[in-house]
Amino acid sequence: MGFIFLILGIAAWSGAHYFKRLAPDTRARLGDPGKGLVALGIVAGLLLMIFGYRWADFIIVWNPAGFLTHINNLLMIAAVILFGMSATTGRLRGKMRHPMLASVKVWALAHLLVNGDLASILLFGGMLAWAVSEVILINRAGPWDRPAPGEAKGDIKLAVISVVVYAVIAGIHIWLGVNPFG
Repeated sequence: MGFIFLILGIAAWSGAHYFKRLAPDTRARLGDPGKGLVALGIVAGLLLMIFGYRWADFIIVWNPAGFLTHINNLLMIAAVILFGMSATTGRLRGKMRHPMLASVKVWALAHLLVNGDLASILLFGGMLAWAVSEVILINRAGPWDRPAPGEAKGDIKLAVISVVVYAVIAGIHIWLGVNPFG
C-alpha cells in the first residue's frame, strides 16, 4: 500500500505544479480558488509521499558505498544554498534562473546516491524527473527577466542562514533515527 501512496503522491505533486504550465488558460479562469486547488494538490501530494515512503516495504535494489555519504553531505550543503538563492537579495540573485528547482535536483541526486531501496529510488527519482521537466516547461513558456544583483551583505546572510538550515535538517534526520554523517 505504501508504494501506491508514494506514486500517487508524486503524481499529485507533479500534477499540481504542472497545472499552471500545461493548462494556463484554465488556471487563469479559476482565479484565486485555483490557487487553493493547486495548494491542496501540493499538500495532498506531499502527505501521500511522506506516508507512502514511510509505509513502503524496504526492498533493496543496490547497496551504496560508504564514501557516498560524504558526497551526499556536500551536495546537501549545495542544495540548501541553491534553495536560499531563490530568496536572496545579494549578489547571487539572478545568477541562476531556477535555483529552487536546481536545489530539488541536487537534493534528489544526493539522496539517490545514499539510498538503494526501491521506495527511495521512486521518491527521489520521481522528484528529480519532476524538477527536470518543470525547468523544461518553464523555459519553454518564455524569456526570463534577470533581476539585478544586490549587495554583498545579502550573500553573507545567505551563507549564515544556509549553515543554520543545514544544521536543522541534519538534526531532524538524527532525531528521526537516520544519521546523515555515517
